[in-house]
Amino acid sequence: MSATPPDTTPAARQAAVPAPREGQAPAPLGRVEFHLQFIRSFADPAFDAVRGALVQVEEVAWKNYQDGRKAPVTQKAGPGFADPDYDLSLEWKATRDRLLAAEARQQDPATRSRVLLVCGAARNDGSCPGEISKTWRMTQWCKEVLQADNIEADVLDLSLLTSSYDLHIHPCKGCVSTAMPLCHWPCSCYPNHGERQTNDWMADIYERWTAAHAVIILTPVYWYQTPSVLKLMIDRLVCADGGNPDPTSTHGKKAVEAKALELQGWDYPKHLAGRAYGLVVHGDVAGIEGVRRGLSDWLDWMGLVDAGAKSRLDRYIGYYDSYAQSHETLDRDTAMQEEVRNVARAVAQAVKRLRAGKLAPPDAQLQPPRPK
Repeated sequence: MSATPPDTTPAARQAAVPAPREGQAPAPLGRVEFHLQFIRSFADPAFDAVRGALVQVEEVAWKNYQDGRKAPVTQKAGPGFADPDYDLSLEWKATRDRLLAAEARQQDPATRSRVLLVCGAARNDGSCPGEISKTWRMTQWCKEVLQADNIEADVLDLSLLTSSYDLHIHPCKGCVSTAMPLCHWPCSCYPNHGERQTNDWMADIYERWTAAHAVIILTPVYWYQTPSVLKLMIDRLVCADGGNPDPTSTHGKKAVEAKALELQGWDYPKHLAGRAYGLVVHGDVAGIEGVRRGLSDWLDWMGLVDAGAKSRLDRYIGYYDSYAQSHETLDRDTAMQEEVRNVARAVAQAVKRLRAGKLAPPDAQLQPPRPK
């Protein structure tokens, strides 16, 4: 006797939407705890002259925290959204509009070719290390190669997170794991003004990825992994792979609505697919191959296309030699210097093929039976 097939109609799927599991988040801060958190930023005695004004600011911040004023400035979403009457964050919409404009420029055959160079080291001479990173030097070599080929090189130096005033890439909150449509493209988790999670650099970074025809990521190895400044950006790019371009379809962060949308069938749009990429990974003791493979797998998953074997480089600089002389060691390693430049040359050729409509992996037209 055959079993009755499951009911897979939209109504049945809607009825089967699981309720979000809850109970992990701590209780909101009390007034005393909030004060201690708030005032830590103003411990410098230089603020003593304006303590009265800070008290007033703190009272407003406390009220906003209690009221959960995540996006205090909104406008009606308007035409083109699932719910035109939804109060959409003005900041999110401005970022989204810049991404649409960047995408149009990127696809315009009349525009100049553009490669995003991501310097993934946390070190620079404007913060505690007191010296530039070797990764920065390699980034400049790639920039020179690209510019000599009349390609615009946009340098994204992630070490600015360690040396710039109040600049942040806030951590990914993992909305994807609740339901893919809850992860918005671009990310709408930040800014969260009520919790003082502001000055999020990703609004600018999304635009720079979107505008590029290719990306080259250059990174050292920190403890067998990418540096935290690079990993922060990688995690926040999850919305580029399957993210929901319409926050009104989930009315902001309504988990139940997002689960229902996913169960109706989600198409997992790849917002950065088709761009070319190259990699430069360097270390001094261990971990270069694992980091390079991990980055390649991530970029492949997002639908980017590698620029060939010579565009994916991993090398040791001064294997087990002193840190103090590592720049001098790199000075002597002219073969590696040329290998780094070859990464940029390979990507430059890939960009030309891309813009001529000739760069596509052989399996580009195949549809995955299990998209995610």
